[in-house]
Amino acid sequence: MTIHKEGRSLLFWMLIVLAGINFAINYLIPLEELVINLVLIGSIILYLTVLQFFRNPAIPIPNDPELIYAPADGKVVVIEKTMEEEYLKEDRIQISIFMSPINVHVNRSPINGILKYFKYHPGKYLVAWHPKSSTENERTSLVIEHPNGIQLMMRQIAGAMARRIKWYVKEGDPMAQGIEFGFIKFGSRVDVFVPLDAEILVDIDQKTKGGITPIAKFKS
Repeated sequence: MTIHKEGRSLLFWMLIVLAGINFAINYLIPLEELVINLVLIGSIILYLTVLQFFRNPAIPIPNDPELIYAPADGKVVVIEKTMEEEYLKEDRIQISIFMSPINVHVNRSPINGILKYFKYHPGKYLVAWHPKSSTENERTSLVIEHPNGIQLMMRQIAGAMARRIKWYVKEGDPMAQGIEFGFIKFGSRVDVFVPLDAEILVDIDQKTKGGITPIAKFKS
């Protein structure tokens, strides 16, 4: 397992700062041994917590044109019919995946295709499971056109803690199923808007793995 590029600089400077604090406590500030040990243990726990957040495990890359894969690790919190008003202008089934701070936060393309539309929206920082977070929070909107002609809308949504959405794609780029296209820091949500006739393969509260768990299947 590797560390994601979004966390390498933060982890480096965090290590320097924590090492400096522990050095100062050990050699420059006269404190009891219990306090010194507690600070050391706390520093280790804090560092490992942040380290695990930026983990970027390798996955087997899928290649199934009929399946729509989860774009993120997390838990399914919404499966409902909704009107997608920004681009598709039609009813879709919205599948929302909530990413807690302990999940891997890499975002992966659910299908193969071409990125036909991309837009960044500044916004609020409501908790990611709030019903209005999909339309009011800071977010990105992406539409991927599958080789079968169907367009799939997806949104990266910032949460109360996650205030930095990263993306590595632009309109016209090819999107390969299971390949990373973005990252969201510290708790967030991803919405996928699948066709009404798609077969839904997940349930509410089901855990997902990005690029591994199929969440829907195109109509044959």
